[in-house]
Amino acid sequence: MENTSTRELLPSNAKTGPASSASTTTAMDSPASTRPQTPSIFPPPGAPLKLALEATAPHPVDLNGLSWPSIGAEQRRSESAEERETRLAKMSGAVRTLLECIGEDADREGLLKTPERYAKALMFLTKGYDESMNDLINGALFDEDHEEMVIVRDIDVFSLCEHHLVPFCGKVSIGYIPNRRVLGLSKLARIAEMFSRRLQLQERLTKQIAVALDEILQPQGVAVLVEASHQCMVMRGVQKPGSKTITSFMLGRFRTDPKTREEFLSLVK
Repeated sequence: MENTSTRELLPSNAKTGPASSASTTTAMDSPASTRPQTPSIFPPPGAPLKLALEATAPHPVDLNGLSWPSIGAEQRRSESAEERETRLAKMSGAVRTLLECIGEDADREGLLKTPERYAKALMFLTKGYDESMNDLINGALFDEDHEEMVIVRDIDVFSLCEHHLVPFCGKVSIGYIPNRRVLGLSKLARIAEMFSRRLQLQERLTKQIAVALDEILQPQGVAVLVEASHQCMVMRGVQKPGSKTITSFMLGRFRTDPKTREEFLSLVK
């Protein structure tokens, strides 16, 4: 499993305090102890909700849920309109080469604009690299005296398998138990959308959503369930239409309390 951190960056001279509740389970309890331990810009429960991101110097890689897994995403997000056109032209040339290599005539009428169309389509299908967690949350964190389960289920997601660059699509169900802080409901779907619109593995996608929510909300627990159909198993390879892949990732009470986990799984069926 690759590094799946969505830790946020603070200025090098900023300080972060411990979580307000010692009983709160965070993503640090995850087995992936190799994640970079950069501090979160989202304040702990009870602290002011103003985001503390004031970059004093550019960082070579934005760790704010943006440029994982490479610096290339930061370059893509910060490029000018002229640089974007250059990128699209380079991608179009590569697509033309692919068409020629599979035995097609790239100059016939039906394919004349295909390289440009495909380049633009691929940029849309991977638009998650253009988005950051700060822009996504946009201050929609609210202190609220609520400590019962919150679930948004059956969120449609579309992604590209990083091994074959063919689609996989399915549904995501997200649940969390607030620690007196809630997130705007639409943001749960937007977080799932951001991570899915990248080259992905379903296992990584599931974990990234859960870890991101845990670090943003510092809740009592987070649970994510993903069910998807992978075209790399349908269109090629074993060619098994109808097969589904189900992955889950649990943190906090969902991991330690079987009854809490069972309640979530029964509610998202």
